[in-house]
Amino acid sequence: MNRLIDKLAILLICLMSLMMTDSFTAPVIIILSAMAVSTAVQLLTGTAAAAVLIAGFSLLCGVFPVTLCTMPLLLYDALWEKKWWLTAPAALALIKLGSLSAGQIMITLAAAAVAVIIYIRVSGLEQTVTKLTDLRDEVAGKNQQLAQQNLLLAEAQDNEIHLATLKERNRIAREIHDNVGHMLTRSLLQSGALIVINKDEQLREPLESLRDTLDSAMTSIRESVHDLHDDSIDLKKVVEDSLKSVEDRFTVKFDCDVSEHLSGNIKLCIIGVIKEGLSNAVKHSNGDSIELIVREHPAFCQLVMEDNGSCSEIKESGIGLKNMRDRAAALGGRISFTPSPEGFRIFMSIPKA
Repeated sequence: MNRLIDKLAILLICLMSLMMTDSFTAPVIIILSAMAVSTAVQLLTGTAAAAVLIAGFSLLCGVFPVTLCTMPLLLYDALWEKKWWLTAPAALALIKLGSLSAGQIMITLAAAAVAVIIYIRVSGLEQTVTKLTDLRDEVAGKNQQLAQQNLLLAEAQDNEIHLATLKERNRIAREIHDNVGHMLTRSLLQSGALIVINKDEQLREPLESLRDTLDSAMTSIRESVHDLHDDSIDLKKVVEDSLKSVEDRFTVKFDCDVSEHLSGNIKLCIIGVIKEGLSNAVKHSNGDSIELIVREHPAFCQLVMEDNGSCSEIKESGIGLKNMRDRAAALGGRISFTPSPEGFRIFMSIPKA
């Protein structure tokens, strides 16, 4: 749009030169021809056809010198095409320069100067706009990268805090189990011994009440320690640490989708089966990749572990497979092993109840 406005200003100056011609028909034909060629050049910008149009119109100046009055318009197009030398044939008009008045020559030169000045200013402005646009895009890209890095940093900090919290919970659970639990157990034994050796019937009921109170406290402690221990097991982190031990041998693909509130028994079962499966893969598999999927569903948890090593049969007497079966059976789950020429597959399902 800006280029059309600039060309309109140049065209008006060219009209001033053409109006000084005695004839009426020739200027109209020339100005319409110049506008048509200039429009075509702009539509065909960057092509050989545009260059041919500019050079052809320039050659007309040698035949019709009055055409030189509109050459500033084509000069402007030639500058945008980066081929200003295409207007050189217009110099042929110098042979018949006497057919143009001094006023027309002066106005034409002024129009050419205006065309060059406008091109320099507008092209410079466009270059500046392009640089600013590129800079804006670069800044936007940097901001996006910075936002992603900040997000990753925040996630890493959250993970560190989460792991530190889990470690502290595990430490508290051990402290309660080792200290308070042992003291309550000793108190229970002592109260039981007192009840056995007691001969005073009046003390029997208070001693039995004391034993029941200690037993209730012991049950509460066990439940609290169990909950703390369950929360302190980060299933995904433990599995990822286990997978690192086989990364030099296998390409591992791990997909885990479980909640933080999954029972500790189920977490330990899944971890145990995965470690046993990895150990078997290192010992017996001739493959180079392992795919591991752990999923939590509303009623059960699912484990799928598969490598791409060829395996036609399995030894049912293997202690590793028996350990995995025992772990699953202890929680009421099911586990199956599927050997095939394409790989060895472990599938386990454990109910959450």
